[in-house]
Amino acid sequence: MKLVVAIIKPFKLDDVREALQEIDVFGMTVTEAKGFGRQKGHTEIYRGAEYAIEFLPKLKLEIAVSDDKVESVIEAINTAAKTGKIGDGKIFVMPLEETVRIRTEETGDVAL
Repeated sequence: MKLVVAIIKPFKLDDVREALQEIDVFGMTVTEAKGFGRQKGHTEIYRGAEYAIEFLPKLKLEIAVSDDKVESVIEAINTAAKTGKIGDGKIFVMPLEETVRIRTEETGDVAL
C-alpha cells in the first residue's frame, strides 16, 4: 500500500476528484494549506496599498491506495491538476505500513 500526497491549486479539486472517480478511487482526505515553491508568492494592491502574499492557498490531498493503483492515481492527478503554469503543485508517494478500518477492524488493502 502507498500514501499518495498531492499539493494542488484549490480550483482544481473537482477535476482531480472526478479523474480519481473514473479510475475507481473514491476515498481521499483534503486539507486546506498555504505554501510556496519557486513562485515565491506575489504582490497585490488593495485600496491603493501594495502588500506581499508570501504563502499561497493550496490543497493537500491524501489518498491511500493499493500498490497496483499507484501509477494510475499519479497519472490521473497529474493530468487533472495541470494548468501548465508555475505553482501547479507536487505529488509525493510514501509507503503505507498498515491500514485499519475502525468500524469493522479490517486491515490491509481490504480496509482501503
